[in-house]
Parts: sequence; structure tokens; C-alpha cells
Amino acid sequence: MKLGMIGLGRMGANMTQRLLLAGHQLVVYDQNAEAVAASGAGGAAAAASVADLVDKLEAPRAVWIMLPAGAVTDTVIDELAGLLASGDAVIDGGNANYKDTLRRGEKLATRGIDLLDAGTSGGIWGLAEGYSLMVGGDTGAFRRLEPIFQALAPAENKGYSHVGPTGAGHFTKMVHNGVEYALMQAYAEGFELLQAKQADFDLDLTAIARTWQHGSVVRSWLLDLAVRALEDDPGLESLAAYVDDSGEGRWTVNESVELAVPTPAITAALYQRFRSRQDEPFGARLLAALRNQFGGHAVREAGPQ
Repeated sequence: MKLGMIGLGRMGANMTQRLLLAGHQLVVYDQNAEAVAASGAGGAAAAASVADLVDKLEAPRAVWIMLPAGAVTDTVIDELAGLLASGDAVIDGGNANYKDTLRRGEKLATRGIDLLDAGTSGGIWGLAEGYSLMVGGDTGAFRRLEPIFQALAPAENKGYSHVGPTGAGHFTKMVHNGVEYALMQAYAEGFELLQAKQADFDLDLTAIARTWQHGSVVRSWLLDLAVRALEDDPGLESLAAYVDDSGEGRWTVNESVELAVPTPAITAALYQRFRSRQDEPFGARLLAALRNQFGGHAVREAGPQ
């Protein structure tokens, strides 16, 4: 079976390369002609448009899309809906909101087209290590396309699963990313506490992180990445204390409110990211003003703006 791939950003390009190395045939398209040419040089067939990509596939066709959440995904899925036929499938491997996936799945189902939502984790390391895949959608469509997921996963028998109907894959990936936020925040707070006592105890944060990699209950891949970061820059002086978010943490917190399921650690981690982007936040200045007003506590004057 020849697979179509739309979206050759860094992750999409790496996934394409891993599939090609596993012997799969691919037809690729991206608005970036250089990205298409690069994948073509690796063995993929290049398409000049979405329509051209579909024309180059054989029924029953399957098209994997790796696109940003939102309007661009809607646009491409709407185009595919007019080009594909009953029995074909679309696999959405991007970080879409599962509610959008439910809506898109219903639209494609009216044409007999399956939508598999493949929540995908692995980032820039997936090419070498394999991807963790949480797949939602019709069971029959999943079984037909399972060789693709097996090729992308760390092994044929681990790192991927069919988690439920359409929407379940992206919902599971959303929760996965919420957990990721909380784990990263816990490591950040722990190492900040160590750093605060570094001078008193002559603490070597890199050595401590390496120690925790073996036998400790807090060992993890994230800790391995922390070791790499500390080895490259022990004081992390080259980085600004600015942490962005790409949406999944917000969706997780919103869902927890809708379901009345408390997620205090995930919520706090998300809010900490918001705070990291603020210089001299107004709320902190108001706290200083209130202490001064009711107790006459000393305040620091703001520096030049």
C-alpha cells in the first residue's frame, strides 16, 4: 500500500524518513517545495498538489496529515473529502483538539471515509527512537493501516495502540501532554531548589541529575534530557526564563473544568508557563502595594522602563 503524507515540517519529514527506511512507499506534498524535494531525494514520490497526491495513490487510499491545529487542518481535510472515496482513510497525526476531530470525523463519515486520529509523541527523537502512537478510529481501518503504525512505533509490538473510536486518539494525546507539563514543572522546581542551595553545599546539579538516572523512582526520559541540557550549559545561562505552550495544556485544563475532574498539578504547571512570559507582572506589583498599604511594609521602586 502506498501512503500519502501531507505536511513535511520537521516531525512530518522525520516520520516520512522512518517509513521509507521501513520499506513503505510514500507520496508526499507540502507547500514548501524544498521540503518535498528533500523527501523525494530520500525515496518518496513528489506531488504537486493535494489533488495530485490523491491521484498517485491506489484504492483503498490512505493520507496522513501532519499540520498545525485549526483552520489549516480543516482546509486540507475539506479538500480531501472532495477527492477521496468511500473506503479511503485520513490519518490526522497533528495535535488537534479532539472536539474538532469529532466534527471532522462526522463530516468524512458521510462520504464513507474513515478518520483515524493518531496522537503522536516523540518529537525530534522519533526518527531514531520511534514514536508513541495513540490511535482513535474505526477498528477495521486501524487494522488495515496497522503496518504503518508498527513502522513508526519503537517496535512492532509496543509503543502504539488503538485507544478507541474517532476522537479518542487526540483526547488521549491531550491528556498525555498535560501530564508532560506537570512532570516538566516538577523537575524544574526541584532543580531550582537544588540550585538555590548550590553555593552552601557545593552541589553539582549535573552529577545529581546523572545519579537520579539510575535506580531512582524519578528516572525518566525527561530526566535524561535534563542531563543533556545541564551538560551543554550547567547554569543554563544561555536561555531566557520564557516557556511557551502550544495549546494541549490549555485544552487539558479546560476539559478538567468541564468534567469537574481536579487537575491541580497540570493547571499549576500551565499557569507557571504563563507567568514565565511576564516581565514585572501586574499581580505581583499589586501584592507589593497591598502589603505597603495595610502594613507599611517596604517596597522596591520600579526601575527605568
